[in-house]
Formats: sequence, C-alpha cells, structure tokens
Amino acid sequence: MKVRNIAVMAGLLLNVVAASAWASGAASAPQATTTIAGQAIPVVAGGLYDRYHSNPPLSVIASEAPDIDLSWFKGLQKTKVNIGFESYSPNFYYRNSRVTAVFTANLERLRELMPAAVLEQVQPLQIWPGRGLVALTAYAYHYCDNDSYNEIALSIVTNKPGNANLGPISLVSQALSKDLWGYVLKLPVNTELARVRGVVGYNLPKWLTAIDYQETDKSVVFTISDSQTGKLDVTLETAKLSDLSDEPELVTNSFTNIGHDGQLAYGYAVSRQQSYASSSAEETVKLELSDGSLSTFIKSLDLGDLVKYEYVPQFQSALYAPAPLQSLLEQD
Repeated sequence: MKVRNIAVMAGLLLNVVAASAWASGAASAPQATTTIAGQAIPVVAGGLYDRYHSNPPLSVIASEAPDIDLSWFKGLQKTKVNIGFESYSPNFYYRNSRVTAVFTANLERLRELMPAAVLEQVQPLQIWPGRGLVALTAYAYHYCDNDSYNEIALSIVTNKPGNANLGPISLVSQALSKDLWGYVLKLPVNTELARVRGVVGYNLPKWLTAIDYQETDKSVVFTISDSQTGKLDVTLETAKLSDLSDEPELVTNSFTNIGHDGQLAYGYAVSRQQSYASSSAEETVKLELSDGSLSTFIKSLDLGDLVKYEYVPQFQSALYAPAPLQSLLEQD
C-alpha cells in the first residue's frame, strides 16, 4: 500500500451509536415526548433525557450503572447553553464503543463537497498526489445523556483552522498531539432525539434511519438502512482486534462547520479511550455498498486504500457546544 508507511503515525483519526428506534428493544420501550425548539420529540419514558434533559447528576449514573468509572466526568463542569434550545455543555457519553476506517479518496471530489467559506480556512489533507482521506466511523452510544443511540459519521480529514495544510506532515502532527480535525459530510442517526439535537444545535447533516449494531465473537457489524426505501444500504463489518491497550488516553476530535447564522463555527468532543487497538491490514475492514443513497454517495468519493482501522470497544466522551470559529482563531 502506497501510504502504509504513514499509517502507524496517523493515529486515531476523526472519531469529529445501541438501541435503534427500529430495533426491537427500543421499539418496545415506553415512549414520552419532549420539546426541542418547538418540535415534539419522542424519547424513552423514564430515560435519562426524559428525567434530566442533558444534566443528570453523576450520583444518578453511579446508582444506575455502578460498573462505570465516573472519575473523569467528576473533573468536568457542565454549563447551561443556548444552542437553538436550552441545553448543557458538555454532553456526557458514559459507556460507548466505536470502529473507524480511514480510506484514501479522490481529492478534487472532497474539495467539491466543502463549502467555499469553509475551504478558506481548512482543506482536505493530501497524503498522495490526487488523494485525500475520509474517515468512516460507526458509534454505539450505549449509555449517555441522550439515552442510547447509534450513529455513522463520514468525514473529510482536514488541517486545523489557522494552521498550514502540509499534507502528511499535518496528519502526523495531529496524530501526535491527538488533536484531530475534519469536515462532516454525512451523519445518520437512529433516534429522533439525536437527529434534532444535532441539526438544531450543531447544524450537522443528520437524518433519521435504521442503524443496527451487532457483535459476533470475531467482528463488529453495523448495518445502515436507506431512509427512503427502508432497504439495506451500507454494511460495515470490522474485526475485533486482540492486542488491546487499556491505558486510558484523551483524544480531541473537532470539526469546522457553518452555523445557522451563516458564520463559520467549530465543535469538538474529547474522548477518553479506555480500550483500543488499530491495524492497517485490509482484511480487518469489509465495507459493502448497495445502490442506496448513502452507498451511492460513498461510491462518488472513489475510495482507495485502507490507511488505518481503529477498534475502540470502550470509551467515554464529552461533546461541547459549538462556538464561532473566530474565537478559536483569536486564541491561536
């Protein structure tokens, strides 16, 4: 593989979820209703969001899930924010898992997909002539402030705003600092609560569809349905790696975006990875595409080599409210 020599240094790229509304467990759960930005949203009756609206006391989490280590969250302070509706930042994700596959993709196509205003600040990283990088991440958020849900993120790997785009050098620099940047292309989720919060609060390209998460003894499988037809669209099957590290590490995943006010914004999540491993072996990732809408979009990216696969069966995360990009540039 032409780019494998930088794969090890590439680090954990762009993470910037397991019951589905269509899955039997969630479908049978009693439903309640909450209101976000004037919209009536179905939520799990008696769930964390129904009771605490993104601000549950850690004592409640400790009581309901005594096996979760909450030490990291005790050092984080929530604040009330208005992101198109009243909420709290950061949003806490207590027990989660994810897999990420990073592929090369057609550089010109990636540039075409980014708004001109965003391109003025960040660009796709070129790691080979004519080739950039995209990260396909599947999340299973098993227990969080927004109950549980599944999410698929398809993102372009970019430079950090205010920093030069030096291609592989920028990639290695981000990996070493564990400060990863991207532009989000697609972000389907499988609960209406997650969709509305993401669209209203972050102006992210979220839509509602069925996303199923399953594990076998050797693999993790996410299947994504087409939201219009209900047919199987994308299947991502990845290997369970055995050489897991259990030394917790913090990784920041950030994205540049255009806010609802038309101004450039950024958002970020800090993840505490508790169990993780990676590989660049092609056989660790099997991506099956159909003629569905998401598959068709992925095909248009002209995916090439697998640069890195990340298996993270256990992590925690804190997602912060978006902020004007100018505020970040002024800090630097």
